[in-house]
Amino acid sequence: MPTIPHPPLPRGALSIAGEALAWCGAIAYPVVLHVTMRGSWQGFSAPMLLLVAFLTVLTAGLLRRRPLPALALLLAGWFAAVSARGMLEAGLLQVLISDLAVGYIAATRPRRTSLTAAGMALGGQAASAFYFPSGQGAYVQTLAFIAVALAAAWTAGDSVRERREHAEALYAQATAQAVTAERLRIARELHDMIAHSVGVIAIQAGVGRRVIDTRPDDARNALAAIETTSKETLAGLGRTLGALRRADAGAGAGSAPRGPAPVLDDLDRLAASAEDAGIRVDVRWLGERRPLPADIELAAYRIVQESLTNVARHAGTRDCLVTVDYRADELSVEVENDGRTGPAPGTGGAAGWGIVGMRERIALLHGQFTAGPRPEGGFRVAARLPLPEGVHLP
Repeated sequence: MPTIPHPPLPRGALSIAGEALAWCGAIAYPVVLHVTMRGSWQGFSAPMLLLVAFLTVLTAGLLRRRPLPALALLLAGWFAAVSARGMLEAGLLQVLISDLAVGYIAATRPRRTSLTAAGMALGGQAASAFYFPSGQGAYVQTLAFIAVALAAAWTAGDSVRERREHAEALYAQATAQAVTAERLRIARELHDMIAHSVGVIAIQAGVGRRVIDTRPDDARNALAAIETTSKETLAGLGRTLGALRRADAGAGAGSAPRGPAPVLDDLDRLAASAEDAGIRVDVRWLGERRPLPADIELAAYRIVQESLTNVARHAGTRDCLVTVDYRADELSVEVENDGRTGPAPGTGGAAGWGIVGMRERIALLHGQFTAGPRPEGGFRVAARLPLPEGVHLP
């Protein structure tokens, strides 16, 4: 009969099964250590030593998931070993392994958990110290040594945790400032576009009022221009202004340009200026080029501008490819290079904050943004901006 293939187990089931086997090995760890030390009077066997080393690593690996139960099994194992045969080397090894475990817990877990772990380790080491071959008279000195070593391990781990939390807080603050600066820049650019549109409406309204009796066709054209301009302005406001939220008035207030907002037709000029800085930029246009809303063109231009700045600062390459694809219902912009990836978001580099600003700008327009290393090498920035109904291809 033909063999019916069994469907593969899901990855989650394999993970649960592997963790269950790991805990089974960790629970057997104290027993194996005790048996190994009891049989060590005739010498240690290589297979048992390898098994002990494997179970030690396996139990220590469980500190990432369940630190306190894993530490308890480590302490139980070494207490069983020292109580079976009071070797000084086994006692010192117990102090070393448990102190390293406490230091790891202090570096990765909250202080309440690490203090609990330190108390558990101190109790386990103090109980094991009774079996050290140093004699009862030296127990106080041994206990003092254990306490000092444990305190040093906990302090080192806790300082690592504090430095990491401080760095994370600084990164969160810098990210918020970068997002705020980008929003203020968008708000000022939006203000400039609205001011231009209102100026056009005012001029056309004045023309229509003066010629409405003598030249009704010209008045009708003026009203049509007012209708078109107002619709485009309202559409831009709906896409952008509704997504802008409170921002710090002092952050990045001077970073917005005072000149007219750039558009996609200005990319050739941007590429030429990049070539003056030593970067060869190949701009490729795909699809049917057509006028787009000002906020979408501005966002696409800023993506290319910031990407080229990051290439010049961090990529270490002279070649860059910019692809602008006019699709039926969206605009796609990609910037690729074959140089170094540069600072990623979260490292605090200029490229990292630039990527944060680009992602915020695209999110405000309900688009999609990705940035990261390419499989074949280099770095790729891609943005997809949905187009309003009025600019879709038929």
